[in-house]
Amino acid sequence: MNRRFPGVSAAGALAIIAAAACATTTQRSPAGNTRPAPAAVDQTTSSPAAQTEADSGRRDYTAADAHFVSGMILHHAQAVLIAGWAPTHDASESVRVLCERIVVGQRDEIAAFQRWLRDRGEPAPSGDPGDQTMPGMDHPMLMPGMLTPDQLAQLDGASGPEFDKLFLTLMIQHHQGAITMVNQLFSAQGAAQNGPVFRFAADINADQITEIDRMNKMLEVLNSGGDRP
Repeated sequence: MNRRFPGVSAAGALAIIAAAACATTTQRSPAGNTRPAPAAVDQTTSSPAAQTEADSGRRDYTAADAHFVSGMILHHAQAVLIAGWAPTHDASESVRVLCERIVVGQRDEIAAFQRWLRDRGEPAPSGDPGDQTMPGMDHPMLMPGMLTPDQLAQLDGASGPEFDKLFLTLMIQHHQGAITMVNQLFSAQGAAQNGPVFRFAADINADQITEIDRMNKMLEVLNSGGDRP
């Protein structure tokens, strides 16, 4: 038998053939192209650190959420103002207790609302009852249920049983307005999905409903001619 590789043993020839076959394989792709192109680098893939930074920049709230929280600061500020009149307007003991609860509770909520806005780079109303301007607006804005200047003047001019009746009537109106604001928030598309905002709204709704019920009972006693509650 003739040898294809003169001077080379059969084993050596097999080794040469195998090496040549490997070389041919690396030089040609299955489609017959010479040298496959290097694998493309996905330039859109971010590193884990870069992806985390991008995720942290995404907003976890909607414009409706920020509007609700800002508006509730103004709403609470007015409630704190008029509830603070109880001692100087000869309110009954039970009305004073109610007013103290409103002042303490709503002041704490105002501070929480302001922190939420500032943590997200949003402008936060001052919480000053005299400042009823929403961020980005140059004129006062009354949120649902808030007292008008005439109603504020009427309440400020009342004293004793008259103050009690008028305060309870107007504060019921005020609380109902807060419930309206909560309902508006929940009806806005995509709103109240953020945990804190949902809890803010749910707590306000529950608290206002409870206090409206309490104030209605106190008002019934006063309107029936009974002793001041």
